Amino acid sequence: MPLDLNRLIEGVLKRSRDEARFGRVSIAADLDGKLPPATGNPLQLQQVVSNLVANAVEAMGAVTDRPRTVRITSEHRKGREILVSVEDSGPGIDPKCKDRIFEPFFSTKPDGMGMGLMFSRSIIENHGGKLWATDNVPHGAVFHFTLPSSDKSHVPNTETIR
Repeated sequence: MPLDLNRLIEGVLKRSRDEARFGRVSIAADLDGKLPPATGNPLQLQQVVSNLVANAVEAMGAVTDRPRTVRITSEHRKGREILVSVEDSGPGIDPKCKDRIFEPFFSTKPDGMGMGLMFSRSIIENHGGKLWATDNVPHGAVFHFTLPSSDKSHVPNTETIR
């Protein structure tokens, strides 16, 4: 089903603002105004974006020496691909853990279950995309995911064939 990914992201951010404000975290969005529709299950994709934003806000809990910011971006890439990135200014991902963060039951949080990133990656891959993490320079982490876009030229004809 075609969906407006920017609208989905804005809805997640609206619901996340109180938690972010409570953690003294500012959230900014830089969304591509010409983003084509994505194809996917909106509830599952909301879960992914919510998980990534919540993780970013939580990661900055101990940061006291710099602004606590989450920035989410969307962009249309070459071909039929949409890229969404969620970046934070937290401590980043420990290099010893970087290869394991998407494994089931592995968590860097004391009270984490180690399922959020594993489920998020599974959802994105089931939608034909990829989810990965990189370092945010000079501080923090960036979680990126891609999804195939859908545009009118690729939507099947629904007219009755005579």
